[in-house]
Amino acid sequence: MYITLTILVLSAIFFMNGKIRSDVVALCALVLLLVFQILTPEEALSGFSNSIVIMMVGLFVVGGAIFQTGLAKMISAKILRMAGKSELKLFILVMLVTAAIGAFVSNTGTVALMLPIVVSLALSANMNASRLLMPLAFASSMGGMMTLIGTPPNLVIQNTLTENGYAPLSFFSFTPVGIICVLTGIIVLIPLSKIFLSQKGQNNNNKTNRNKSLNELVKEYQLADNLFRIKVNPKSPVIGKNVVELDIRKKYGLNVLEVRRISQSQSRFLKSVNQKLATDTTLQSEDVIYVMGDFDRIHQIAQELDLYIIDSHTTEESGKNKENSLDFYDIGIAEILLMPNSRLINQSVKDAGFRDKYNLNVLGIRRKKEYILHDIKDEKIHSGDVLLVQGTWNDIARLSEDQSEWVVLGQPLTEAAKVTLDYKAPVAATIMVLMIAAMMFDFIPIAPVTAVMIAGLLMVLTGCFRNVESAYKTINWESIVLIAAMLPMSLALEKTGASKVISHSLVTGLGQYGPVILLAGVYFTTSLMTMFISNTATAVLLAPIAMQSAIGIGVSPYPFLFAVTVAASMCFASPFSTPPNALVMPAGQYTFMDYVKVGLPLQIIIGVIMIFTLPLIFPF
Repeated sequence: MYITLTILVLSAIFFMNGKIRSDVVALCALVLLLVFQILTPEEALSGFSNSIVIMMVGLFVVGGAIFQTGLAKMISAKILRMAGKSELKLFILVMLVTAAIGAFVSNTGTVALMLPIVVSLALSANMNASRLLMPLAFASSMGGMMTLIGTPPNLVIQNTLTENGYAPLSFFSFTPVGIICVLTGIIVLIPLSKIFLSQKGQNNNNKTNRNKSLNELVKEYQLADNLFRIKVNPKSPVIGKNVVELDIRKKYGLNVLEVRRISQSQSRFLKSVNQKLATDTTLQSEDVIYVMGDFDRIHQIAQELDLYIIDSHTTEESGKNKENSLDFYDIGIAEILLMPNSRLINQSVKDAGFRDKYNLNVLGIRRKKEYILHDIKDEKIHSGDVLLVQGTWNDIARLSEDQSEWVVLGQPLTEAAKVTLDYKAPVAATIMVLMIAAMMFDFIPIAPVTAVMIAGLLMVLTGCFRNVESAYKTINWESIVLIAAMLPMSLALEKTGASKVISHSLVTGLGQYGPVILLAGVYFTTSLMTMFISNTATAVLLAPIAMQSAIGIGVSPYPFLFAVTVAASMCFASPFSTPPNALVMPAGQYTFMDYVKVGLPLQIIIGVIMIFTLPLIFPF
């Protein structure tokens, strides 16, 4: 028992210190439990097969798809319109929306769904996302107190009551308690988040903003000003030919950027947009060709080859209004800086071989403060020129292999990861709604973890990610390992009898001072233990003790069991006490002490309020 407690205390010290990564600390604690034979290998590794951990992996993928398809940005835009320009309104709105969702979906699922939305929201509002992410995690736990299914500890106390012959709780028995938690949380977190979280992550953001975004490149080179789209009519003579055969560049002086093709599937759910480089693409009816050049020549080619110039406010995908713009689903753009000793110096653009060797187009040249955008095929390349190239993201990435000739500016693959596949947003939304429904309704015979796994797999199979590797990259393995390695700690405490000795001695020692003092003892014992082990494990350990303590002094067990579930769920002073706290830790760039500064005062305030309000809602 003493060895287990020593390992627990040392882990807590290293977590608070923050100099060693939290997942490494958790793994060290797990290895020590194995070395001292407190846990068997099967018991120690049980956390990695725990349904909560598997669910977290799946929810990372689902959340990543929501961001990748632009669904997060769409939802955040609507919330942003409701909030206006007020940071306070935005803060309150995020907390209320999160709490409302958390009442019906697991708090882990709520955070995974809302996290990409809130990050996108903060970027749109020019607000530091770190100020919203920790309150987001806390709000999901508060919302979980609204209903029976909101959080696992609620189900634990329900089970304890029914096992001991007491009337079960209804679905909304928790709602009054949840409302008090949410209102208290909003009032307390408004000043605390502003004081302690407003400056988090700003230095990092400044570093990442040094690279030009894709939209900035489009504006800088004025690509949209000379961009036109022409559609292939069913009887056009270009059908069955490619751009090289048509020799559009030489005959008409136009630069063909890409061919856009919509899949012929009748199902909107499976609709796909294919971007193809024009050089080797055989044109088909209804293809949309993106070209740059003078409008008179665009009009000439449209007449001669029976092509239709698409209105600049209509998208080929949906018919909805949209200004002419470039999308970067499969094809991107990047700048490359020519080295002084490059073999391309004094060669013309057409002789440089970008199209033949790298399958790339050169769209423009930046020479000091001058931009060369028209008739560049015969332009001689000078030392120090910056070329704007276009091609598939993989082809652009290949340029980095030849550092002696040029330097690729920025990080093309990183920019590619930021591109949203917005035409897949309806797919992601449908999968997300079905997942939530499966988790909400008992009549659907699918376990929550199964629903999440199915949803994550569907996100990959339906193309909501650029590739499978993109899906894997959305998983934050530090959080996964942290939770999986800490879950067996509760088993060790229970197995050695440490948890029973601590909780029982604390609770029974206070029974003689009356039910309110005993209730306070139950609440803060649960709250303290939840800081070091998972809230579900704490509820499982303390619910039976709280039940027996209440029976022992002859009072109703309901307020005592509610004290257990509220204290277990309202644990904010530790990043690993609840999965939502761990989920937002890397995204918000928080340290262990950030949770102590913001979460501990909130945890204490809610605890004091609950000690006095629980007996009013559920009399002794």
